[in-house]
Amino acid sequence: MVAATIPDYAVLGGGLLGRLLAWTLAGEGARVALYERGDAAGSSSAAWVAAAMLAPLAEAAVAEPLLVELGVASLEAWPGVLSALPEPVYFQRAGTLVVWHTADRAEAGLFDSRLRANAPAPLLEGGIQALRGAELAQAEPALAGRFTQGLLLPREGQLDNRQLLHALAVGLEARGVDLHWHCEIDEQALPAARVLLDCRGLGARPIWPTVRGIRGEVARIHAPGIGLARPVRLLHPRYPLYIAPKQNDLYVIGATEIEGEDASPMSVRSALELLSAAFSVHPGFGDARILELNTQNRPTLPDHRPAIRWCGRQADRPGQADPASQLIRINGLYRHGYMIAPAVAAQAARLAQAVLNGTVADADAFAAWRATALWPALLQAA
Repeated sequence: MVAATIPDYAVLGGGLLGRLLAWTLAGEGARVALYERGDAAGSSSAAWVAAAMLAPLAEAAVAEPLLVELGVASLEAWPGVLSALPEPVYFQRAGTLVVWHTADRAEAGLFDSRLRANAPAPLLEGGIQALRGAELAQAEPALAGRFTQGLLLPREGQLDNRQLLHALAVGLEARGVDLHWHCEIDEQALPAARVLLDCRGLGARPIWPTVRGIRGEVARIHAPGIGLARPVRLLHPRYPLYIAPKQNDLYVIGATEIEGEDASPMSVRSALELLSAAFSVHPGFGDARILELNTQNRPTLPDHRPAIRWCGRQADRPGQADPASQLIRINGLYRHGYMIAPAVAAQAARLAQAVLNGTVADADAFAAWRATALWPALLQAA
């Protein structure tokens, strides 16, 4: 596909955030081009290796309030995003079940106290239900008799990450986005556009050196007959586990978070810990079939927050077909990608539109615009 004129926006990076941002801007009638070094499936992106749980309350135990707020807003936004896509995407909002073995009951107390201390009051109202015995069995029949107590966080959700990436690729084409898959980006000769939006994650590290990778590891297994109704989190002092049931008896299991950017296959230790912990939740996982043991590095900033960085005009850059273009970089979704992406993309889209229409043309205008933004903590000037 070849654009006839210079587009309004060029999105660099076609992972989850880049696709959502291009989808949003194209939906407003803008001319958009997207450049991605990987394939249309998204198989080389961090978004490919994810459980795609939408769990802002559960994350409040370890995440700061800004991330929880972004997660709440995104959870409300996802149904609208998905309903507009041309292909169905599995979406569930049946809550999260948190369980623990008796030996780890201290972890349950710590988890509960952190939730109540960190989560905003509206999120807590009716957001935590303590379950015992028969109540737990009624909420999650597959675990009847296996745990004596648990916590149900009934408002949380999940989706199928790979279905979403595919539906977004199809939707971008349907909305007329100029798509460039398998396209390497030359930092010294960025594509021509009135506004450049850099969503390349770790690919942007040469010009954003504080971005680093944090390795995540997940197993995807096929386990007929277990029938978990919702994501389950197993509390453990060393490897807290999540099990996310998808369609057709597919389960995504994860726990590990490893500092560093090792791109090698999963270690034997990690695989044993993941699968042993899953077996401890339900012995039926012992007969499951392993489909994938996969890893990916998630782009992370030092404060573990996402950032939207306005970089101004690019007149001093060699090779620019449009030296008056402005550049915005978005990065640092860390392991919260699916939980917060719609809110981050919406904020980035609003800034991009303000740049395009001339509202944000210099540092003073950016500062004034930032002061009125919904989440000013996301916004930086280079």
